[in-house]
Amino acid sequence: MTLSTRKALGALAVGSLMISGLQSVYAQQDDHAHDGHSHDHSHEHEHDNGHEHAHDHGHDDSHDHSHDHSHNHDSDIYAGYFDDDQIEDRPLSDWEGDWQSVYPYLQDGSLEPVFEKKAENGGKSAEEYAEYYEVGYETHVDRIVIDGNRVTFYEDGEERSAEYEYDGYEILDYEAGNRGVRFIFETEESDTDMPHYIQFSDHDIYPTDAHHFHLYWGDDREALLEEVTNWPTYYPSELNSDGIVEEMLAH
Repeated sequence: MTLSTRKALGALAVGSLMISGLQSVYAQQDDHAHDGHSHDHSHEHEHDNGHEHAHDHGHDDSHDHSHDHSHNHDSDIYAGYFDDDQIEDRPLSDWEGDWQSVYPYLQDGSLEPVFEKKAENGGKSAEEYAEYYEVGYETHVDRIVIDGNRVTFYEDGEERSAEYEYDGYEILDYEAGNRGVRFIFETEESDTDMPHYIQFSDHDIYPTDAHHFHLYWGDDREALLEEVTNWPTYYPSELNSDGIVEEMLAH
């Protein structure tokens, strides 16, 4: 699958964005319920995280027009349909907080209700969805804390951290017709074993507090943009398994 990316360079302060040249990489379509969420959309589409969306874009004529317009506008963006001029730089503070991986909940069976719900309207059985997300959610980084510009990974009882600065965003165009945006941060610290780049994807395209996110990390900025099968996913650490399942089923 071909996708093209564009890089918007600049600092966190509001400024003009320069769109870089197109590049081609291969990506699979997204079979995504936004981290296992079960969404109802009028069209299913594939996303950079390898997740499946199914949102309902239908109008309720009894609703206020402005409410419907706002709801559908946000739903379109969430589904990956937006214009370049709608995208804005985002600060690392959008993802500030204490986050936990959902992978352990998949392993212990807590996410089975999510997969069963997806199977009701999806193209896979609950078992097949579980296998699919097993690959997507897999990670050894079970907790991430973001405080100011410092990002800390917790893995196997050990922690490591570094400070990161904004390095622009990339727009990914998918074969299915929808698009995604990854917001990229870079560390210049040479004495850390943290990844040189981290890339956030949470289906938002302008500054807003994240409620969960998918994170890609590594030392090769461009190679990360080709990663579409493994998308470690994080929710607030204060949520227990029931809370995470509830959040996933509610969207």
